[in-house]
Amino acid sequence: MTINKQPTFVKTAAEAPLTIAVTAINEQGEQVDKHIACERPLTVYLNWRPIVTLMTLGARPEALALGYLKNQGFISDANQLESVIVDWEVSSAAVITKETTEDLEAKLSEKTVTTGCGQGTVFGGFMDGIEDIQLPKPQLKQSMLYSLLNNISAYNETYKNAGAVHGCGLCEGDQIISFVEDVGRHNAVDTLAGEMWLKQESGDNKLFYTTGRLTSEMVIKVAKMGIPVLLSRSGATQMGLELAQKLGITMIARAKGRHFLVYHGSDNIEFDAPPPKRAQTN
Repeated sequence: MTINKQPTFVKTAAEAPLTIAVTAINEQGEQVDKHIACERPLTVYLNWRPIVTLMTLGARPEALALGYLKNQGFISDANQLESVIVDWEVSSAAVITKETTEDLEAKLSEKTVTTGCGQGTVFGGFMDGIEDIQLPKPQLKQSMLYSLLNNISAYNETYKNAGAVHGCGLCEGDQIISFVEDVGRHNAVDTLAGEMWLKQESGDNKLFYTTGRLTSEMVIKVAKMGIPVLLSRSGATQMGLELAQKLGITMIARAKGRHFLVYHGSDNIEFDAPPPKRAQTN
């Protein structure tokens, strides 16, 4: 649901090629034509101050830069944006805002190395405001989750073509509203967060899907988006689960085919389509 008029500002649309054709030698000693995922650096600037260099696929770099800065607590008001300019010739994304950035140095000085793909970092403003997050109580059906997982199989195009990437999807019911792939799962979630933020969309009726594991950082980012359900084909960490419990996020992991594990929020799910139980062997 759109709750406000979208902000107006200067923005490029600098999508880069997602894969590149290469040759490889298979186990038979034969040459085969394949595609591999692209990976390129993108240095994010805020009011001409370099903040971070992200290694990215380059699918939607403007949204990635904005989502990263928003999730890290560097910016908060989309209506104060003046421009977002991505230039792949110099591998940069320059974000200009009218918001005050007087506390930027203090936030940059406080950082934590995370369990993100590769080596991730969060800064001092990342945890700001999570105590005030109030998420709605979702109502889900097991049959809807199965339908969503089936629909998601039509996505992951870069992964199917080249591998080596993660995918994230913004969903309503069993429909995928937006899907993005990147070399790191946090780039993908930041991209979707940036798009939601610009569109001023509410997360109340949405579900977030990721191919990556459910760590504390992933849970916090989804909570900041206002989304009450987090679904992954991968596993969860102890801190991720503790935060999901604290923030009221329904956490569903190891979701593939007709299998899933609800680590928190099972009372929000109607188990209306249980698959046949596997026969136990002695």
